[in-house]
Amino acid sequence: MSETYYEFGTPADRWDRAQMFFEAGEYLTAARILGGLVEETPHQVAPRLLLARAYYHSARLGKAETELRAVLERDPVEDYAHLMLGRTLQRQGRHTEATPHLRMAAALTGDSGPGTA
Repeated sequence: MSETYYEFGTPADRWDRAQMFFEAGEYLTAARILGGLVEETPHQVAPRLLLARAYYHSARLGKAETELRAVLERDPVEDYAHLMLGRTLQRQGRHTEATPHLRMAAALTGDSGPGTA
C-alpha cells in the first residue's frame, strides 16, 4: 500500500490523527496510522493499546489479541488490556482463556462484579 497524507508528520501529529479517526469510527484508518507508530516506538503502550482497540472494533480479533498480549508483556498490570483481552477471547468463543484476564482486570480496578455490595 502506498502512503497517504495521514501517515506523514511527526509521531505526535500521527498520534492525534489516529485518535481522531478512532473517535470517528474509522477503525481501519486508525489502525493503519497506529501500525506505523507501533513499529517506530514498540516500547510505548498507549499506541499499541489503541491499535488493539481499533482491531477489536473492526473485528480483526486475532490482531487485537496479538497487540494486547504485547501490551501485557510490557505492562502486566494494565487493567484495560486484561479486560480487552478477556473480551477479545470471549468474542472468539474462548471463554476458559478469557476468565483469568477478566478476573485480573476486576482485581486491578477493584470491581467485584455485578450484584455485590
